[in-house]
Amino acid sequence: MNGDQDKRIRALDLKIAKALQIDVPPLVMPELPEVDTDKVAALPQRRRSRKPVWYAIAATVVLATSIAIRMSGPFENYDSLAAEVLAHVDHEPRAMRVVDTPVADERLQRAVPATMAVFDRGESLITYARTCIINGKKVPHLVVQGQHGPVMILLMPDEKVAAATPLEGESVHGIIIPVGEGSIAVVGDREEALEPIRENVIDSITWTT
Repeated sequence: MNGDQDKRIRALDLKIAKALQIDVPPLVMPELPEVDTDKVAALPQRRRSRKPVWYAIAATVVLATSIAIRMSGPFENYDSLAAEVLAHVDHEPRAMRVVDTPVADERLQRAVPATMAVFDRGESLITYARTCIINGKKVPHLVVQGQHGPVMILLMPDEKVAAATPLEGESVHGIIIPVGEGSIAVVGDREEALEPIRENVIDSITWTT
């Protein structure tokens, strides 16, 4: 490299250096107006829920169960006692089976407690004995075997009726009859003669309430 080239390169470097020298003014922050803090509303602090996830799940299950129970079962509304008795036949289909094994005396006594009634089973083939809910009250639900199949018997010491009430279902028939201060319901197949069973129940029951 000769002397002339060296001079030209230095001159070019000097021009570039001058071009890069830019005057930057000092940073000045603008003056902001004062804020009246008395007129500023503070946002409420959001609290994190301490309830675990399972709490919400359990609440959902309880709600669904409550709805399901009220749509069917003891919380369902009926227009009359007769309608509820007929519906009860469909609510417990497992009870209306043709079997030849009688329930034990202990089971019968639990279904018909002595504080409610004294029931003499006699020669009747009782194949089902449970406590059910009718019109919001616990009542004994019995099933005896008739000539044409099972016959449902409901003992209702707190359901007083003025007169006998016939029951007519799709495939069954029956009757609610007054017995003392209460009543009994007898429901069976349309071909079943219910009079002998009805009279036998009347003779076998004595209210103790």
